Order: sequence, then structure tokens, then C-alpha cells
Amino acid sequence: MTKKKDTIDLEKSLKTLEKIVDDMETGELSLEKSLAAFEKGIKLTKDCQIALSQAEQRVNILIEQHGEESLEPFESDE
Repeated sequence: MTKKKDTIDLEKSLKTLEKIVDDMETGELSLEKSLAAFEKGIKLTKDCQIALSQAEQRVNILIEQHGEESLEPFESDE
């Protein structure tokens, strides 16, 4: 019996989302194709949010296991 893959490829999902947005922004998709793309995008967004939430939980557990008291906010160079 094979186990269902519980994790998603976040990078692949984000690239797919970018492609969906690009396709929809052209305005060349039919209404039905636009709705299908939108629906797929919503599902991918939800899957990505779940994956990121799970990663955050794992980080918090690792920090707790190693005795760190607090998290410092991440400051991006952007």
C-alpha cells in the first residue's frame, strides 16, 4: 500500500500560481477557462498556506526543543 504524498512542492506550486495569474491577466481566456484557472489558483493558494503553516509549526517545535526563549522578527533586505 502506498502512502499519499502529504507535502506539496511549494516552489512548483508558486510557479504554477504565477502562470495562472499571467494567463488570466492577458484577458484571452474564455469565461470557463478563467473560472477553472481561478478555482485551481484558489486550491493551490490554500495548499501553500497549509504548507507554510506546517513549516512554521516545525520551526517553533525545533526552537522549543533547543531552549530558545523568543523568536526575532525576520527583516528582509527588500
